[in-house]
Amino acid sequence: QVQLVESGGGLVQAGGSLRLSCAASGGLFSGNSMGWFRQAPGKQRELIATITSGGSTNYGDSVKGRFTISRDNAKNTLYLQMNNLKPDDTAVYYCNRIPYTTYWGQGTQVTVSS
Repeated sequence: QVQLVESGGGLVQAGGSLRLSCAASGGLFSGNSMGWFRQAPGKQRELIATITSGGSTNYGDSVKGRFTISRDNAKNTLYLQMNNLKPDDTAVYYCNRIPYTTYWGQGTQVTVSS
C-alpha cells in the first residue's frame, strides 16, 4: 500500500528550528529521488528540496542555507531539518517522490510566528 506520512511540524518563533520526517511505504522510496514540498495559504504547492537515492541534494532559493534534506534508506524515511525559520516558511509541508506521484500524505503544518 502506497503511503506517505509526514510529521514533526508545529508552532515555532522566528529564528527557531524544526525537524520534519516523512515515512514512505509501498515502493515510493527505495531507489527514487524524493522531495519536500510546501503549500502556503492561497498559494500553489512548491518544491523546496530534493535528494537523490545516492544523497545528492538540491534546494530552492527560498530555503537554501537554512534547510537540510536527508534520508535514511534503511528506514524508508525522509527528513527536513529547518533552521532559522521565518514567518514566510509558514505552510503545510509534504513529501513525495521526484517526479511526484498522485499519492500525497496529509502533510504537517508548520507555523512560524514573528
